[in-house]
Amino acid sequence: MLFGGEGGDLELRRAGDGSSTLKGSFPYGKTATLSDGGRNGRPRKERFAPHAFAYRVNDPTKEIHLLVGHDYGQPLASKLTGTLTFEDTAAALIFGAIITRDVAETSFGADVLRLVAAGLIYGISVGFRTPPKRAVEKVETIEHEPDDGTLDENGDPRRGAVIRTVHSALLYEVSLVVRPAYKQSQVEARDWTPTEPDDTGLRRTLQRWRA
Repeated sequence: MLFGGEGGDLELRRAGDGSSTLKGSFPYGKTATLSDGGRNGRPRKERFAPHAFAYRVNDPTKEIHLLVGHDYGQPLASKLTGTLTFEDTAAALIFGAIITRDVAETSFGADVLRLVAAGLIYGISVGFRTPPKRAVEKVETIEHEPDDGTLDENGDPRRGAVIRTVHSALLYEVSLVVRPAYKQSQVEARDWTPTEPDDTGLRRTLQRWRA
C-alpha cells in the first residue's frame, strides 16, 4: 500500500443524537516535497492529477474506509455502509463522513474527535495502490526540474527535483493524520525511487507512505 498525504480542509460538526459529521478535502494538482535528496541526490516531489482516484470512488461495489492514521483497527466510516461519501471534482477529492454514536463512543473514536476539535489532528492522507500498466495506459509521469546552477549551504550543486505525477490510483482508504505531507489537504507514506538519469527505472515499494 502506498500513502499520499495532503493537508486539506477538515470540518467537524456534532449532532444531538451523539453522532458527528466530518468533511474534508484532498487537493489535486498540488505538489508535495517528499525528500530533499540529501547531499547528492535529487529532491523528490509528488502530485496527483485531477480525478486520479476516480475508479474506486465511482464504482459502487468498491469499499473505501475512513481511518485514524492508516490503522484498519480504528475505522471511523466506510463507503459501503453509507457513512462515507465522495465528491470528485477537478480541484479536489471531497469526502463527507458520518461518525455514528457507536463509533464516537469507542475509545479511539472519542479520542480522535477530541483531537480534531482541538485542532491537533487536521490532515488527510490517502492509502492507495497504482494499477498495473496493462490495465491503465497512463498511470504516472515523471519529469525532472533543471539544475539551477547554484550551490547549497555545503557548497554542493543544487539539483532540480524529480516530480512524479500520479494520474491513476486505486484508493482504499482515507486517513486522519497529525502531519500531512501536502499542506493544502485538511480534515502519505510514500516510497518511490526513480533511477537516474532517465525516468524508465521507476521502482515502487508496496508499503505505506508516511504522512
